[in-house]
Amino acid sequence: MKIAITGGKGGTGKSTLSTSLALELSHSNKVMLVDADVECPDDHIILSTTRERIADVESLIPVFNQDKCSKCGNCSEVCRENAIVSVKDRYPFVISGQCNGCGACLLVCPSGAIREGKQVIGAVYRGKCQRNISSENLLLIWGEIEVGCENTSLVVKSTKDHALSIASGKSSYNSQFQSINSNIRSSEDKPLNSPYEYILIDTAAGTHCNVINALIGVDLALAVTEPTPLGKHDLELILSLLKIMETPVQIVVNKADMGDLNLIHQLSQGSNFPIIQEIPYEKDIMKKHSRNQPVTHDSLKKLADSISNLSIVG
Repeated sequence: MKIAITGGKGGTGKSTLSTSLALELSHSNKVMLVDADVECPDDHIILSTTRERIADVESLIPVFNQDKCSKCGNCSEVCRENAIVSVKDRYPFVISGQCNGCGACLLVCPSGAIREGKQVIGAVYRGKCQRNISSENLLLIWGEIEVGCENTSLVVKSTKDHALSIASGKSSYNSQFQSINSNIRSSEDKPLNSPYEYILIDTAAGTHCNVINALIGVDLALAVTEPTPLGKHDLELILSLLKIMETPVQIVVNKADMGDLNLIHQLSQGSNFPIIQEIPYEKDIMKKHSRNQPVTHDSLKKLADSISNLSIVG
């Protein structure tokens, strides 16, 4: 069962919920947790995992041959990311961090002055939880984008593809660096025959391309929110996206006894997306979170039980 933990608003507790739910489920199941927030992954910090770089993520980047270049500027005009700078009567140049590897510049160059190069834009890591609790049943996979790069969607997709490849037992994993784009084939649309009962995917905040890539192909999304006007607003956005993607979704309300819980209840009833769990705002939870420790609480145990019951019914 592939479950995404997502939510429109940042700071609602997605990583806290993801790591805690992963630990709860790993007491009696094999669990893989995928941290798809590649710009700011922190699940490995909360879980105190080992850290092993297992793959480089590569992207296309144009390489110019000035002997062939006519300085026409077509490559700059077609670049929607403004990664190619072209000044009249001068050779164009690339801002590598802006390039998303679309290849449009190669297609429009009339003189064949551009060839396909490669640049490393990120990496995929794996780690085992070093805490005693169910450490053998929990594997963490996460991606990290290189500082200054903009192509986060490709790193998210590569991280997810690599995780699903490991989960299906089809990965030729070894400790040597390898190009993830050429060696890992997307398994989003394939049935997953996996020793892992649960694959949890911790997405970034928002509804942009990073989040969409992380959500594709999941069996269930848990939309995490908080009972505030901004929490309600951003929950509406993520629920709209999930509806378009035809993804089953249930709502988790964090800090449920702060603010106005009726805001979320009204939205839940109006949208027909049920609230599966309410997590209180308690001092013990905040202490563990501030110390980068996985949070344990009765409400999280109940959430894990609810997820288990869903998978049994399914």
